[in-house]
Amino acid sequence: MPRYALLVEYDGTPFVGWQRQTNGLSVQQVLEEAAAPLNGGVLPDTVASGRTDAGVHAEGQVVGIELQADLPPERVREALNTRSRPHPVSVLSVAIPPEEWSARFSARGRAYRYRILNRRPRPALEIGRVWHVPQRLDAAAMHEAAQMLLGKHDFSAYRAAACQAKDALRTLDRLDISRFGEEVVIHTAARSFLHHQVRNMVGTLVEVGLGRRPVSWPRQILDGRNRTRAGQTAPPDGLCFLRAEYPEPLDWC
Repeated sequence: MPRYALLVEYDGTPFVGWQRQTNGLSVQQVLEEAAAPLNGGVLPDTVASGRTDAGVHAEGQVVGIELQADLPPERVREALNTRSRPHPVSVLSVAIPPEEWSARFSARGRAYRYRILNRRPRPALEIGRVWHVPQRLDAAAMHEAAQMLLGKHDFSAYRAAACQAKDALRTLDRLDISRFGEEVVIHTAARSFLHHQVRNMVGTLVEVGLGRRPVSWPRQILDGRNRTRAGQTAPPDGLCFLRAEYPEPLDWC
């Protein structure tokens, strides 16, 4: 059966997350139902490069799918976009992946962005896309603290209690924090992340930004490996999956 790679963006606000669930509509369900007519009416299986939680967005999610229909990538894209309306899911591009390629297991890196609206007035136009923190944040202190988390560590202190990963050992390649006017923006990258790792790191670093904790505190939490001592889990609104990276670049159409 023909295999395709999909480059997908979506607004995660109305969804229970990427993965199909029984308690609501997921991004996976929207894509699989849109693709069913291209698969003899049968729901195809899809695999994403990274699972996103309820309310988390994506600009460059990569999805693998097999279909009975042997169509040019451009026609697959148009068919999926037509049938996925009116849901806020859009297939940006489609590629023919290499043999043995997997959207999830072939990925060698994943990148996320987290946005914090840091001003007194609450958001109106950015509701659902930022975390509103009205108190002034020291982005420079947050960045200094973040650099102490880079490298290969046991991130047990920053994983969700429900995380199903076999171990908490991960290598954090990037965790940069900058201020752009009223926004504090966090960019992070790693080969893979634990469940809620990004949101837990953000929630902990915000404690530093508010002046409640010293810059050394997030690293102390990391070394202590105790999730209960870290900061809150930042809300999903500000988190966006940016991209997945592969050894062989895909030829997107």
